[in-house]
Amino acid sequence: MASTADIKNGVVIKIDGQLWTVIDFQHVKPGKGGAFVRTKMKNVVTGKTVDKTYNAGTKIETENVDRRDFTYLYKDGESFVFMDSTDYDQINVPESVVGDAQNFMLENQPVTIALNNGNPLYIDLPASVVLEITYTEPGLQGDRSTGGTKPATVETGYEIQVPLFLETGTRVKVDTRTGDYLGRVND
Repeated sequence: MASTADIKNGVVIKIDGQLWTVIDFQHVKPGKGGAFVRTKMKNVVTGKTVDKTYNAGTKIETENVDRRDFTYLYKDGESFVFMDSTDYDQINVPESVVGDAQNFMLENQPVTIALNNGNPLYIDLPASVVLEITYTEPGLQGDRSTGGTKPATVETGYEIQVPLFLETGTRVKVDTRTGDYLGRVND
């Protein structure tokens, strides 16, 4: 059990069975009354941000969250199989934990998984990935990059919006946080 004196940026606190990471904190000692700690915390799983204030000396429950590098291997039914890059152990991560990251994961792609007591909490992908367009309507002569967009399906099966001039087989860079097209990749 820790106290409010142990609160620092990045510390993970367990509140009502949920894990919250401290984004920002401030120890406040007003002229009148007792000291307190004002914190801004983000839910580890959902990403929701809240402000919470603790009286100085209050006991809090801290948790250890281990972020390790894994390699995505394959999808096995309702779960995804990852291999630890250091000891080559494999873990199965349920589809609910992987979430939208599955739209941007290719086999043998490196990812970071946050673990708490051996249980996967969430997956961090690189900020952008390179994917190949597997299907899109053909571009027309005269279509330029400043024009509109059209839907395109990438090799993971996810659909993104791309400029009109791109064709099937083109490799593109995609933002993993928003799913936006970032540019064409020339190999």
